[in-house]
Amino acid sequence: MPEQQPPLVLDPTGADHHAEHRALRARGAATLVDILGVTAWSVSDPALLKALLTGPDVSKDPRAHWPAFAETAPTWPLALWVAVTNMFTAYGGDHRRLRRMVAPAFSARRIAALQPVIESMVADLLDALAARAPGEPVDLREHLAYPLPIAVISRLMGVPEVHAPEFRAAVDGVFDTTLTVEQATQNTRSLYKWLDALIEAKRVTPADDLTSVLLMTRDEEGAGDALTHEELRDTLLLVISAGYETTVNVIDQAITALLTDPAQLAHVREGRADWNDVVEETLRHEPAVKHLPLRYAVRDIPLPDGRLIPRGAPILASYAAANRHPSWHGDSADTFDATRPSKDHLAFGHGIHFCLGAPLARLEVGTVLRGLFERFPGVELAVPVEELRPVPSLISNGHREVPVRLGGNGA
Repeated sequence: MPEQQPPLVLDPTGADHHAEHRALRARGAATLVDILGVTAWSVSDPALLKALLTGPDVSKDPRAHWPAFAETAPTWPLALWVAVTNMFTAYGGDHRRLRRMVAPAFSARRIAALQPVIESMVADLLDALAARAPGEPVDLREHLAYPLPIAVISRLMGVPEVHAPEFRAAVDGVFDTTLTVEQATQNTRSLYKWLDALIEAKRVTPADDLTSVLLMTRDEEGAGDALTHEELRDTLLLVISAGYETTVNVIDQAITALLTDPAQLAHVREGRADWNDVVEETLRHEPAVKHLPLRYAVRDIPLPDGRLIPRGAPILASYAAANRHPSWHGDSADTFDATRPSKDHLAFGHGIHFCLGAPLARLEVGTVLRGLFERFPGVELAVPVEELRPVPSLISNGHREVPVRLGGNGA
């Protein structure tokens, strides 16, 4: 059995996550890491990670399965990620109950009905880009990647357009892992105040949106199945944050990949790949979430090398490191290739916690890419790729800005 190494301290700024992920993989299928002061087992081997995500030995309920939760949460900057009471942290029957209430909002029928709406939104955003001064650099993260997911999730949840900037600022804070405990706590207060106001508004004036539906479901369900106020609020938080920030990052990373390597764009234009291929390879190569906190060992879990993840230990799903593991995608795992035969990935999770919004995210990203590169065939990065700065997060995987020159008027 190999000697246990001291925990690898994860960089809260995410300054060089590729080097960090290589270091994780070099330490074996799982290794101890320090995530803002909490020691956890990072799992980067895809086979082990998929086994843990589908087996009964791992839970997402900290109150039931993390003995250190009560003493850790008050002083941990990422407390919101583990303290929420929704399907993200639920286990067993509670998870099935909560997921059942949200799943209809993401049915195939509802997603299909959103397609023309999303196409119209993208067209409007591209019109606005075309109206800018020719040759003027424009940040596509700010003016394309951000506004589409915000508009879509606002429509789905019934968030008034006037409040979109407020919820964007609050959700950005959830993913910023450089905040102090005090800053993170204040951001959580602001977020909950905003969500409570949304719930009250929908209680007074319900509409055809998920917030109203969940409120109605809570009132109609039997006592054993009814959503508590905390579950309702935290479910809205989960849907809004997961449906917004992650999609922003995938749009950002896909555009960056295509502008960094024109051969990839040529594959699409010459028929060797399509936009779905680009979306899936982006999800594999640069997933929206690098690490997802946390899960917990329900019992002692033996590792392939003879070590043991002890019962009650927190576990970090290191999706980005797993997606590029050589055992899964060979020696070319670090290379973006839209023609890659197998683009399997864990970007949306795995098992019972697989992301309900995956079809919606795929639709949004594919629509944006097709529209952007058809409308502006000469678009190019306005700075060397080395100058793109990562968002300050060990969770979220995107750039602070993606400045481009559109190359033409987009007529």
